[in-house]
Amino acid sequence: MRIPINDLKRADAALTSEMFAAVQRVLTSGWYVLGPELEAFEAEFAEYCGAAHCVGVANCTDGLELALRALDIGPAQEVATVANAGMYGTTAILRAGAVPLYVDVDQHDLNMSPDALRTAITPNTAAILVTHLYGRMARIRELVAIADRAGIPVVEDCAHSHGAQREGRHSGTWGAFGCFSFYPTKNLGALGDAAAVVTSDAGLARKVRALGQYGWTSKYRSTHPGGKNSRMDEIQAAVLRAKLPRLDAWNARRRAIAARYSAGLAGGDLLLPPAADESDDVAHLYVIRSRRRDHIRQTLCMEEIGTDIHYPVPDHLQPSMRGVPMRVTPVTVTEQSAREILTLPCFPELTAEEVEQVIGAVSISIVR
Repeated sequence: MRIPINDLKRADAALTSEMFAAVQRVLTSGWYVLGPELEAFEAEFAEYCGAAHCVGVANCTDGLELALRALDIGPAQEVATVANAGMYGTTAILRAGAVPLYVDVDQHDLNMSPDALRTAITPNTAAILVTHLYGRMARIRELVAIADRAGIPVVEDCAHSHGAQREGRHSGTWGAFGCFSFYPTKNLGALGDAAAVVTSDAGLARKVRALGQYGWTSKYRSTHPGGKNSRMDEIQAAVLRAKLPRLDAWNARRRAIAARYSAGLAGGDLLLPPAADESDDVAHLYVIRSRRRDHIRQTLCMEEIGTDIHYPVPDHLQPSMRGVPMRVTPVTVTEQSAREILTLPCFPELTAEEVEQVIGAVSISIVR
């Protein structure tokens, strides 16, 4: 594509020397797993988020599963979540042996609806998994308040929301756990799979760390059932340490691109994302909505402009979920929005000229 949906080569070009130095540091040390780079990154990322503890894991789906297991969520218990977030949360819930409870999302931001959650939870609901979708924080204070009244914990899926803040408090620090993906396309991306779980509860942090290493509490002694092998390697930790100081500037550029899109596309029949304030939306993805989604996408493809759909099939309608135990409450907005959403290019290295070209192509597609 002339204008890609994302361009990792551009993203890393400006950091080549720092990343080579980071990798060289690991190679020189001869320590490749569970070493000083991971320990340093865990401390730095915990401080950045405002959490007391950070545990590096292999990927965010593992992180979500480990968080649920650390909370003793298990067979036959329900975990409330949304169905419009690409199966990641659902996969973790099922791997923990629990049952997904799907609740609807808000019309304006496509994040979990507090009203829908309030009416859906029952005494069998053991936890709530809240996704901050597209980089925009959910109504987390209201969701946590509902959870607190029910006496159940919240796990935050922060795969899209690195650096987002509400009321001066980072995503990932409102619930019992925050789980972050560092997949290369994320706002803070590694050179492969990597993730982290943050918490301010020392006991829960120790339990996640043990579960991520076979359930060990000392070498070769497994005391926590449900353990697995899920670790962030030293190279990924070193690369993330080089990138972390630039995250806020990258997020600011993403917000600027999103704001220009919203200004340039206003006044038509598109549903645009809510305007971000200074902190609560880090514009991981810029997602518009239209009943003519496929026509717009085809037009942009002809102009060699990349697009994507995040995500086209709600979790409860996936073929793999046939026959799987679940509870689905009315999810009207979830199902309707899946037919309308379209992701436009939005990454820090996108030029102002390219942004204008995308706006022009979308505008033309609307009037055709």
